[in-house]
Order: sequence, then structure tokens, then C-alpha cells
Amino acid sequence: MFASEEVICFDHIMKHILSLDQGTTSSRAIVFNAAGEAVSVAQREHRQIYPQPGMVEHDAGEIWRNQLAVAIEAMQTASLDASDIAAIGITNQRETVVIWDRATGAPVAPAIVWQDRRTADLCARLKAEGHEALFIERTGLRLDPYFSGTKLRWLLDNVDGLRDRARSGEVIAGTIDSWLLWNLTQGQVHATDASNASRTLLFNIHQGDWDDELLAVLDVPRSLLPRVVDSSGVVGTTAVPEMKDIKIAGIAGDQQAALFGQACFEPGMAKNTYGTGCFLLLQTGERAVPSQNNLLTTVAWRINGRTEYALEGSVFIGGAVIQWLRDEMQLVRSAAECDELAASVEDANGLFLVPAFAGLGAPHWDPYARGAALGMTRGTNRAHFCRAALESVALQSADLIHCMEKDAGIELKELRVDGGASRSALLMQIQSDLLRRDVVRPSCVETTALGAAYLAGLATGVWPDKASIGAHWKVDARFEPRDNAEQMSLLQTGWSKAVARSTGWIS
Repeated sequence: MFASEEVICFDHIMKHILSLDQGTTSSRAIVFNAAGEAVSVAQREHRQIYPQPGMVEHDAGEIWRNQLAVAIEAMQTASLDASDIAAIGITNQRETVVIWDRATGAPVAPAIVWQDRRTADLCARLKAEGHEALFIERTGLRLDPYFSGTKLRWLLDNVDGLRDRARSGEVIAGTIDSWLLWNLTQGQVHATDASNASRTLLFNIHQGDWDDELLAVLDVPRSLLPRVVDSSGVVGTTAVPEMKDIKIAGIAGDQQAALFGQACFEPGMAKNTYGTGCFLLLQTGERAVPSQNNLLTTVAWRINGRTEYALEGSVFIGGAVIQWLRDEMQLVRSAAECDELAASVEDANGLFLVPAFAGLGAPHWDPYARGAALGMTRGTNRAHFCRAALESVALQSADLIHCMEKDAGIELKELRVDGGASRSALLMQIQSDLLRRDVVRPSCVETTALGAAYLAGLATGVWPDKASIGAHWKVDARFEPRDNAEQMSLLQTGWSKAVARSTGWIS
């Protein structure tokens, strides 16, 4: 009896981590305990604003209000107050950018979302002027509307008086992590971590600082930008009345956080997150591997001043293609129904769906590509559309993995997977069949939020080292390739033809 009471007492005082996971479609908060288990979850969606074709915006004020509300809700659900929280970890949709008034904290324009393509012409002009090689060398990124730097340039050029206000220091900017950090500390801290900074086109990933030459090319004042800090380390404390004096000790972009949450701590380990988009990262240790196959070289995380890197490939439309079938096409009522229909047919009956709704990411980097459905016959039905949608997610990811193996000079033994769409056993089996590799899903697929929690807990002593974190990683399901290599080869050949027909669609 005494031992039982002692355990209950210990569990009550055990410190927890509050992870703030600010994503493309919603803001979530998850409380994790010291075993890396989710204790409570709260979530709210926010509006997706489409002012013109190819443009995607968010209301940064709405995002902050939702994020604060779910943080409070998650703590209340777990019957915890601020004194029970060892630290907060922040993870975020990475390339979305906000500019706000330094004095009032109010956004001066809508946040421009990573999916937004309005700077495609600017990127094309910068390429024509011969700047892309410099950006690739310094940042590991390509000149593409995906990244934050050209979005900042667009705002400075198109919002009346904003460039003058930026030069005078009246306004400041940042990705969503910086925006949340500023609000949590009530304007005391303007910072970002190295992983988020590495996604801006403005950060020299080799020197670990903003690059003055790149700032000059994009005409972005350095004074606008946040201080760059480690991904794990106390950067400030909360000052909002509802949750005061909690250490903020972990920050990472969503995909780097997922890599950390998947315990991919050694070079050669890889994960793929199946969310709105799909994001494949291969850990390369302290070596920034330049890509010869149109992938990105990015900062994985910086801890104790030591930077580790990753190769990354990005699929702009992953799980979002299922949302499209549900919301715009109204072919299904839910992702589960899509799965069920897709499983009811052996294949897509020759249908290929290329979901290039916002252009194509790696390895194509074509902002002018558009979505296409090819190979339809009179017999094509909605089950075939569902099957082709799932196949498109796996085929896009397979393209990235083949490029990544060439760049890194290694052959993956397995692929660790996470994100909402990884719950689809059919999608994971198709992925394994295409790759001819094992696909491994952990027991906790909320690895983005978990990675942010691990980074915060590492800085505050909840976990002493990476080894103790890795010990929590457990397998939920393992998908092994079936004996259908010829069928998969034909699928990839057809996919390549379909992609070629979707490229360069608009001028």
C-alpha cells in the first residue's frame, strides 16, 4: 500500500513538457510526461485564406489566439498548472512568415504561408540574374517561392510604407516560431532557432548566421530579423497571465522536430512525415551534404552550439490530396472512407493523379506545374481516384528517397514514418512496395510535437541525453515489401509520364 501511494505521489510531482505544435491547418498543444507519453491533447483549426489563385494566407492573430487557447486547455485537461510544466517546446510550419509592429505586437499584414506561390516571378528573375548558385551554396536551398525570404521581400515591396518602417526598426519579422515566442514572452524575446532560420534563404548554414550578401540580394534589412539560438536551450520564460514563468527551452521547425522525435540521431537514419505535405529528411551528422539531385541541404538542429544537418525533400501536396477529394471533389466523407474505397480495388485502373495544385517541389521545383488526372477511361470510378490519390503520395515520396540515396551514397535499410496519413496501412504498404524497403511506424506518430518536447526536456534535465530519449522509441507496425516488383516498376514508369505532362502548365 505504501509503495502504491509513493508512486502516485511521484507521478503527481513529475515534471511534464508542454509542446506547442503550430501547423498549417491547426494549432495543437500536447502535454507529454517524462516517459514521452501524451497525457493530454487540444487542437483548433484556423482559416485558410486564398485571396487569389496561387496565394495562401493565414491570420497570425488568429493563430496566436488559438495556440494560447489550446495550451491552456491541454494543461487543464491534464489537471496541471504552470508549476507542473518543466518547459515548453515549440514546433511550427516553417516557411510561413509574419511581420508585426514592434510596439503593439499587431501583425501589419496577413501571414504568407509556405504553400503560397506569389513570388514565382521574383524567383525566376533572380535565377535569370545568376543568383541561384550563391543561394544554394550558402543556404542549401533553391530559389523557390516555398521559402520565407522572397515572401519577406514581397511584403516589403507591396505593403504601403512597410519598407521605411522596417528600416526605422518599427516592425520586425519572423517565422511562426518567432511569432509565438514573441507573444508568449509578451515582447521580451525576438528569436528563432537554427533549423527555422535555415529555411529562409537568408541564413548561411555553414557560418550559422544571417548572410549580409543574401540580405542585400533580397533587399531585406537585417534589423527586421530575429536572433538565432540553439534548438535546445532556455531562450526565455512565459509572461502571459494564464501561464506565467514557464521556461521556453526547445524550438524546431516541424520536420526537424519530427526527425528528432523519431530518434534519428545517427547519420543515415531517415523519416518521412505524411501531413498536409510529405517531408523526407535524412540525417547526415555534422556534414552538410550538397545535393546533386535537386534536394535541399538543411540544418537538422543545433544543440550546445553544435550543428547537425539533413538532406530534405518536400512534397507540397501529400495528405492534402485526401482533403481535396473530401472537400472540393466531395468524393468521400473522410480519410477513412478514402482508405476503404482505395482498398476495394486492386489498382487505380491506369489512372494517375498528379496533385501539383501548388506546383511541384523536390526534385522538380516547378512552381508552374498544375494538378492533372491522366489515364481515365469510361470505367474510372471514385475508388480508382482514391487509390490513385494514395499512390500519388507514395510515388512522390519514392522519387525523393531515390534521389536522397544517390546524394548520400547510401541505401536505406528502413524508413521511419509519422504524421496523420501514416495511419493508413494501405498507404504504408504501397510505400514499402515502391521502395523495396521496410517502412516502420512508431507507437507514437505525433513525433513532431514529441520532438519539440524532447528538445525542451533535454535542455531542462527531464532527459539527460539523446540515448535516454531514443530508449522511448517503440515500433507499432512494420510494413515489408510484397513480391510485386514488376507491378511497382510499371507504376513508377506511368507516374513519370504523368508528372512530365503536368510540368510548366501555366506561364
